[in-house]
Amino acid sequence: MRPRLPAVHEPGGRLFPKSEATVATMKKLHLDTDLGGDIDDLCALAMVLRWPEAVHLTGVTTVGEIGGRRAGYVRYVLGLEGRDDVPVAAGADNAGGFYPYFLGLPPEERYWPEPVAPFPTSVEEALHLLKESIEQDATIVAIGPYTNLYLLDLQHPGILAQAKLFLMGGYVYPPRPGYPAWGNDMDFNVQVDITSASRVLRQSGPTLIPLSVTVETSLRGSHLADLRNAGVLGRLLARQAELFAEDEQMAARFGESCTALPQDMINFQHDPLACAIALGWDEGIVLEELPLRVEEEDGWLTERVHAGEKPLRVVTRIDGPRFDEFWVRVITQQV
Repeated sequence: MRPRLPAVHEPGGRLFPKSEATVATMKKLHLDTDLGGDIDDLCALAMVLRWPEAVHLTGVTTVGEIGGRRAGYVRYVLGLEGRDDVPVAAGADNAGGFYPYFLGLPPEERYWPEPVAPFPTSVEEALHLLKESIEQDATIVAIGPYTNLYLLDLQHPGILAQAKLFLMGGYVYPPRPGYPAWGNDMDFNVQVDITSASRVLRQSGPTLIPLSVTVETSLRGSHLADLRNAGVLGRLLARQAELFAEDEQMAARFGESCTALPQDMINFQHDPLACAIALGWDEGIVLEELPLRVEEEDGWLTERVHAGEKPLRVVTRIDGPRFDEFWVRVITQQV
């Protein structure tokens, strides 16, 4: 199937198709996300949509679905930015039995300014969209459980080895002092579906953006004023950030006890960091090739450095405050 040319949103609200020559020079990105729960998925999609360089978003697939509700939220956000041209498909659902517990959503009436229509599709549509993106040589960024990637590789064995894959998740080294002393069990994207994660890590050559480095990022209370002045999408981010701060109390749980984190923190920016690195942002980033042994132990998946194993690219060091500032500048379009 010939991919549809993306559109550019021009002043006045009209959508103009880009030329094939323009598309050829754009960075191509496919986002696989469980948007709708932890708000860093929304922060990531917003950043991609406002990235300072042209990005051809070849598709967005959702995972941990609830009858297409997450896909509906994705379409709502895309609509705020005039990006109805981006293909969206709802992927692996809670009803598929992939997860040990129900991956729920916060109350829609609190977090969203109006009712959002679900967008249910078949899992096959999501896998087809992922396959098309890989065939277009798009970078695939997975910022939720890896279930869709697992199902894609079952259907098309070996396809993940061809993909430029960036995964938010993995746990190789513990967090540095001053940050939450989390262990491997806190690596949600991997541990919530270890069957999928195990196959994906073994069958692909991904870049890992591990939990132990993403905990050095923060969405902060001091960011809210700038977000409120960043258009409709910025106001949605500010709304959800305020409610998330109220519900999760991250500042009390971590901002006061973890000396390296700001005291006004609202959330960690796990997913925006992964997307930024996938798009080429490298300020303060250290990326190493490490031979990792992936194996299951007592119901948990582990990734440990072990000589002779397949080397994977792993982000081992970041400058968290530098990224936090960069994210705000991208959203407020000051980059």
